[in-house]
Amino acid sequence: MLANDRATAALGMQLCAVGPGHAVVAMTVREDMVNGWGSCHGALVAAVADTAFAVACNSFGEVTVAAGFDITFLAPVRAGDQLLATAMRRSGAGRSGIYDVSISRTDADGGHTTVAEFRGRSRSLGRPVETGAQA
Repeated sequence: MLANDRATAALGMQLCAVGPGHAVVAMTVREDMVNGWGSCHGALVAAVADTAFAVACNSFGEVTVAAGFDITFLAPVRAGDQLLATAMRRSGAGRSGIYDVSISRTDADGGHTTVAEFRGRSRSLGRPVETGAQA
């Protein structure tokens, strides 16, 4: 899924882990990703969360799309921050699923601060991912 995703590549996102119902995606915030106040654009924080969500949704081998999401921003993100989006399936019934994604930044002292929380709703299209395709 990400192998031919030019947008994800252009943003410098990296897939760190994937398994049934979960995924971890990292992205380093560049100078060109911040606004005039030096904070990362919220849409870019949402993009790294949405990518982890998409990979986790598709980790079951069925083509799955987003049905919607909500995001809450908790702390600022600045150029140089390393973001880590960790997606986890919370529930699934039939073709629908709910996933939570926690987005954190690595602090100078090595600790982590949660910068946003994302809840995504998915819908399986009921067909298998093409043979040879990977998340």
